[in-house]
Amino acid sequence: MRAIVLTGAGGPEVLVEQERPIPEPGLGQVRVRVRASALNRADIMQRLGSYPAPPGAPTDIPGLEYAGEVDAVGRAAALWPVGSRVMGIVGGGAHAEYLCVHEREVLPMPRDVPFDEAAAIPEVFLTAYDALFKQLDVRLGERVLVHAVGSGVGTATLQLARIAGATVFGTSRTAWKLERARELGLVHAIDTSSAEWVTHVEQIAGANGVHALVDLVGGDHLRDNLRLLAPRGRLVVVGLTAGSRTEIDLGVALRKRLKVVGTALRSRPLEEKIALAREFSQRVVPLFESGQLRPVIEQVLPFEEIRAAHETMTANTTFGKLVLRW
Repeated sequence: MRAIVLTGAGGPEVLVEQERPIPEPGLGQVRVRVRASALNRADIMQRLGSYPAPPGAPTDIPGLEYAGEVDAVGRAAALWPVGSRVMGIVGGGAHAEYLCVHEREVLPMPRDVPFDEAAAIPEVFLTAYDALFKQLDVRLGERVLVHAVGSGVGTATLQLARIAGATVFGTSRTAWKLERARELGLVHAIDTSSAEWVTHVEQIAGANGVHALVDLVGGDHLRDNLRLLAPRGRLVVVGLTAGSRTEIDLGVALRKRLKVVGTALRSRPLEEKIALAREFSQRVVPLFESGQLRPVIEQVLPFEEIRAAHETMTANTTFGKLVLRW
């Protein structure tokens, strides 16, 4: 099979296409013929050598999500017949023509959704669903702030929060991304290139601030996040593109009785991933079939252009997902 392989840590030049043996499904696994995948920030970090694959995942084949067809089933696997159209997330290995995954981690592709679109769903929408409803317990009528709202996870979080009846504040340093986000239901667009952006949020949200905050940026935003949260507000840190270190006043967290959590899907135990996949299949996949949710795709590229895809994502000029297909 063809696979995108990391020959070392470094720039896009370390990505090469190689022939690898087709894997065989083990006990309780299915093999998927991958038709499309997508690029994520974690793939960039892995290429740079700062985010290795978790135990059990391929160490040199990146890729965290896939859409394709079940090609073979292992012993005791009975949920997905050969030919089933499926999608899902993995710890690595999705940037190859075939991969093997536990059958209970697999998600059904929404009806009438093509492979290119389905490949843009699992990583960002599972992450957003987990952040909003499993970590933050967002409820009807709450105010939710989403940093980097124009990113893949940002656009997914925006859509899910809107469907849940939340009023969404979204941030970006790029005006055109905020305008695009308005088309997805963003109510309050916050340009963080302005030094007064925190004050702007406070003026709109009022004295009580926002109830929940999804931080896809990290770094010094944490200090401002605590300031903006309402008493007993909740914050989940999902991404660290602005860095993993900062200084904060813990007194703010104490006075407001804030909840601050971090989350990552890639390193979770199999049992947790299965539980999330089953819940997502029942509650969220039907929303794609009804048209209430849709993946936001910036561009679809052949895997032969994987280096260009990495360069594009690193430049931060995209709105939504970069999809790759064989």
